[in-house]
Amino acid sequence: MVGERSEEGFAALTLEADARGGLEAVFVPEAGMICCSLKHRGEELLGQRGGLRAYVESYSTLGIPFLHPWANRLGADRFELAGREVDLTLRGLPLKRDGAGLPIHGLLSAAAGWRVERHAELDSGGALAASFDFGAYPHLLEAFPFPHLVVIEATLVEGSLEIQTSLTATGDVAVPVSFGFHPYLTLPGVPRADWVLEAPVHEQLLLDDRGLPTGERAPTAIETAPLGGRTYDDAFLAPPPGTALALVGPDRRIEMRMDSGFPFTQIYAPDDLDAVAIEPMTAPTNALLTAGPELTFVPPGETFTASFSISVL
Repeated sequence: MVGERSEEGFAALTLEADARGGLEAVFVPEAGMICCSLKHRGEELLGQRGGLRAYVESYSTLGIPFLHPWANRLGADRFELAGREVDLTLRGLPLKRDGAGLPIHGLLSAAAGWRVERHAELDSGGALAASFDFGAYPHLLEAFPFPHLVVIEATLVEGSLEIQTSLTATGDVAVPVSFGFHPYLTLPGVPRADWVLEAPVHEQLLLDDRGLPTGERAPTAIETAPLGGRTYDDAFLAPPPGTALALVGPDRRIEMRMDSGFPFTQIYAPDDLDAVAIEPMTAPTNALLTAGPELTFVPPGETFTASFSISVL
């Protein structure tokens, strides 16, 4: 089923699975196509933090925000990439900075301008697709001079939400792909210390004191056990496509799968956040600056697609 409603004064579109799944997702296209809510049997599974209005007014993230044209942080405001200058010092950019002053989470936080292409019922759920023409915004294009079209399509069927993102290079230059998402997953009614994190990662990207990859990697393992007092803000090679990473409570299991196009992940779980973010990433943090072999470029006229899914059992 599909529907419309208001969320904190913003127009929202809903997807709802049939009774067997008991899932409802809420998206706000006019606020960056964010998924601001995912409820299972009436209980919220996404961290709400400061809420939707705080996201629009100060880019304080919640739910499942889209991070584009880079995920997480960058090590500089101005740099050359593929023969073009990226300039994040321009006035008026919708730019958030981390505690060290580094640009973080891209340029489309809470962005208006998304065009709804589809909002339709399916046999046992619903689908929503919206597009954003980055090349149609001169100020964005001046800062990041790579014209492209982004399409996000969400499908909710029974117990699973799938989010597929496509990036098409619309100009005469190849477009770097470094986007990601930041899903804040939570287990309602269960103390954080009792959440069991299942993360079958085996290789960690070592970070410096600014949270940027050093270029070094190390074998790693995350114990499948209650979180207790453990915290994370760490980068990893993602497990093979389709492998489940999970947050597990006594009566609910939330699984995240990076189905295609997301070979990296960040796990973010500070002790003051009642959520765990398992973040799908198309490239490592700071890849736009390092521009190594792990940074994909989409040739003019071609399309890159990536997808992840969240299932509730």
